[in-house]
Amino acid sequence: MIGRFFVGISIMVPCVLSADVGHAQDVPGIEICTVEKTMERRTSCLQSNVEFLQKTIARLDAQHQQKLDAANRQIEVLKANIAALQKTVGDLQAAQHKPAEEAKKASAPPDAAAKDTTAKDAAAKDATKDTAAKDATKQGAK
Repeated sequence: MIGRFFVGISIMVPCVLSADVGHAQDVPGIEICTVEKTMERRTSCLQSNVEFLQKTIARLDAQHQQKLDAANRQIEVLKANIAALQKTVGDLQAAQHKPAEEAKKASAPPDAAAKDTTAKDAAAKDATKDTAAKDATKQGAK
């Protein structure tokens, strides 16, 4: 029984495999046109090859154009990111310089502040003297 089974399988396997090979189908692609005997068949074969190549070129062109468009969009996004980062760096540098300038002013102004205070006090004294002198002249005139 097992012997018949293996014999049956051994007969069926080549039949199944030969069915897969089958006859050639009209699949688009490059064909070898030199094997054709008549000129009409050769011409038809060459035209088929040309059409296949044109379709392939058009398809590849569309794919490459899509890739270029995607790359250009990505470049624009990256340029915008760079501009935003440059602005942030500028803001940070400006913020860093402000405390440094304020620290310099805070350490230097005691002398400048003393001078300013002395100048303000002197001006106030002068104004007080002027006011007192005017009051004295007004009282003396009465």
